[in-house]
Amino acid sequence: MPLTPMPVQAPMHERCDTLIIGAGPAGMAATLAAAPSGAAITVVDDNPQPGGQIWRDGPQAALPPMAQQHRAALAKHTNIRVLTGTRVVGLGASHPTDNAPALLLEDADRGWTQHSHRIILCTGARELLLPFSGWTLPGVTGAGALQALIKAGLDVRGQRIVIAGTGPLLLATAATATQAGARVVRIAEQASWAALARFAAQLPRWPAKALQALTLLNTGLRANTHVLEAQGTTQVQSVRLRKGAHAEETIACDRVACGFGLVPNTQLGQLLGCTLGGPLSGGLGLAVDAQMRTTVPGVLAAGECTGFGGSERALVQGAIAGHTAAGHVQQAQALRPQLARWEGFAQALQTSFVLNEQLKALPRPDTLVCRCEDVTYADLAPRQGWIDAKLHTRCGMGACQGRICGAATQHLFGWTPTAPRHLLAPARIATLADCGGPAPEGPSAAPPA
Repeated sequence: MPLTPMPVQAPMHERCDTLIIGAGPAGMAATLAAAPSGAAITVVDDNPQPGGQIWRDGPQAALPPMAQQHRAALAKHTNIRVLTGTRVVGLGASHPTDNAPALLLEDADRGWTQHSHRIILCTGARELLLPFSGWTLPGVTGAGALQALIKAGLDVRGQRIVIAGTGPLLLATAATATQAGARVVRIAEQASWAALARFAAQLPRWPAKALQALTLLNTGLRANTHVLEAQGTTQVQSVRLRKGAHAEETIACDRVACGFGLVPNTQLGQLLGCTLGGPLSGGLGLAVDAQMRTTVPGVLAAGECTGFGGSERALVQGAIAGHTAAGHVQQAQALRPQLARWEGFAQALQTSFVLNEQLKALPRPDTLVCRCEDVTYADLAPRQGWIDAKLHTRCGMGACQGRICGAATQHLFGWTPTAPRHLLAPARIATLADCGGPAPEGPSAAPPA
């Protein structure tokens, strides 16, 4: 009787030359820039497909040609391994031969320690969600979240949608919703008409952006307008908006999507010891030098975790980081003029969409700020800082680990959330149990000079 072969278990500790965290535009560009060196490259992303938020795939998503080209290029290189549906959960046990920190990774089946000579952080950004009365009602989401849901197949045909907040993402979300058959009844932009006019006047410096803006124009746009309250019982039914200094309007709707800009995803970088800084993120992004190196040896960063400037800036930064990791100094330096051009666009974004101080008055005493742990604004108001709030209210100790409420309290109270120390996210016990030992000896390519 023939023996049934036993399944081969993947090694618990794995190695690569360059480890890239995030497969959005920056991560893909970094990978393709480093690939010709022949280095063993591992790309990690928690989404089902590469592309990040801006190039998110799904049943109702039409990937732009550039996204398709980058995906096809990734598949052509045998030295690139793309791990989708995989996330970083914490620090792993380092080995003396490592030139960069070891990371603890986890997918649906297993956990393991990933060793590398270099790490490129392309962790992107997330929406800034500010609490207001009714923001926890079903039907209220982030603006970018609604766009992602529609791309993933959410049926919004015939639904009345109000989009509020600030920045170009509002118009992009409105276009996605309209194409999916929804009726966008209002786009409430908190910036003034004067700020929008100044931003529009600069767009000819970037012709592609000017053309894109023209295609996204929407008659429902109202400037100097922000959300006050989402109303409903078991589902959002209407939204109350502030127009100008004193006027208000209430609009019946089926969905409300609010996004107040972006927050760089720096938790992993901070866990590794990277310093924050940089004018294009308000000092909240990872600080990098001209070669995209962070303050931690062996760790680089690119894309919106360093500041906000759109996919073009992320692509150039990613390419610079990839060339730097591969030791291609001249190729990295040659991209500096392109980066300077797109950082000009990033600066225009930052100065045009500054948040109004009135938004700090949105929460009522009973408004939930930490949704995971049911912590209200009244619970937090007497506290003296982030640690004090966590100790007395459990704010930030739920499933999202403070990613939503931490950014909100930073805006509302000026608190600075503390960096994670060892674990980045909740992990399975099996992952922690199996990955604590030292890595075995094994072949590994030496880092470039």
